[in-house]
Amino acid sequence: MPRTLTLRAGTAGIASFSLFALAACGGGDEEASAWILTGGGWPAIEEDLERFNEDREAEIDVEALENDAYKQQIRTAVGSGDAPTMIMSWTGGALLEYVEQDRIIPLDGNTGELDDRVYESVWQNGVVDDSVYAVPLNDVQPVVMYYNQEVLDEHDLSLPETWSDVEDIIDALGDVEDVDAFSLAGGSVWPAFMWLAYLTDRHGGEEVFQAVVEGEEGAWDHESIIWALETMQDLGDAGFIRDYNAVDAGQNEDAQLLADGRAAFLLQGSWVYATINQDFPEFADSGNFGFTEFPVLEEGAGDPSNIVGNPANFWSVSADATEQEQEVAFDYISEHLYNDQAVDEMLEAGSLPPLNDIGDRIEGSEAEEFLSFADELVGSANHFQLSWDQAISPSEEQAFGDNVAAILQGNMTPQEFVDSMNSQ
Repeated sequence: MPRTLTLRAGTAGIASFSLFALAACGGGDEEASAWILTGGGWPAIEEDLERFNEDREAEIDVEALENDAYKQQIRTAVGSGDAPTMIMSWTGGALLEYVEQDRIIPLDGNTGELDDRVYESVWQNGVVDDSVYAVPLNDVQPVVMYYNQEVLDEHDLSLPETWSDVEDIIDALGDVEDVDAFSLAGGSVWPAFMWLAYLTDRHGGEEVFQAVVEGEEGAWDHESIIWALETMQDLGDAGFIRDYNAVDAGQNEDAQLLADGRAAFLLQGSWVYATINQDFPEFADSGNFGFTEFPVLEEGAGDPSNIVGNPANFWSVSADATEQEQEVAFDYISEHLYNDQAVDEMLEAGSLPPLNDIGDRIEGSEAEEFLSFADELVGSANHFQLSWDQAISPSEEQAFGDNVAAILQGNMTPQEFVDSMNSQ
């Protein structure tokens, strides 16, 4: 199957980089290096890199940084030519900038069997101008629709397959006290990004947001984005949980609303499956906790198999690293990445590697039902859209978050939103 042209260099806005150098970076050092994040599944990634060092008698020096600190320091390091040998990114606008600045190198011919093992919908996120510049390194996290079956049964509702079904559910629950259609942590803002991404994609297809990522002039001012913003404000009036702007995802309040039966559905990332099992075990074990895919928009131009979320974090290789350092990175990527032990550990933790050859290994795992569902979702997807806040140019991130918050609060019209974003 030919690779899909996902990104094009030369069109996204270039952010300026500070030129002060950071210590312990890859360029010019004798040993290869990699920066990773703290928390979550990252300690397992660090352990895997250490196993590689022991097995290959190689040396990849690993440094773990907190998420926000990493985002600031990696841009400075890449821009000044002092990046670690292996550069982690979320792809999207940041990856385009690295390619445009010639700060990373193509990986074609140095990825081993990964191009055959990784699902196409995930792989294409690391492709620029038909060349591979980044490969996934950890688990895949699609956004899915969770539901409370007890609420559906109580109100004689079925799972929505189309957007008309969604509207019927909203109407059916409109006069029900203390139960709403959708839980949304509007106070945290970022959960609303998922709604905006899915609605835009279902209405206009992946090309709409791709134009934004590639920096095309006026790309935000598209009918599908405006329709999605209008629909979100309509949901705020009738479909989202009451007082949704007071709900905090950081405290898992949106998941609790679903577990408590105060909402029928919750659109959230795959990581919420583990959250509900850990924090609300009674609901998780009740037989009422379920999950499904985002509904189809009738007459929408988007492929209904398309999904959004976090395809994975990705490794790229610095153009400023020495040839010896680059060879160490190639060896890790082509021979060690997603090795059997690493895959088993991911599955045991309830995480899903984006690989097409692990179906048998999912069977029997503690989260088999959910992992099989997510695996099929990713494997069937025509396109996997990276979360918008990660995919856009870093220079747009603050304005994007502020403007989505204004949309949720009713302080900005959809047209004002797109005008603001086009001016960034």
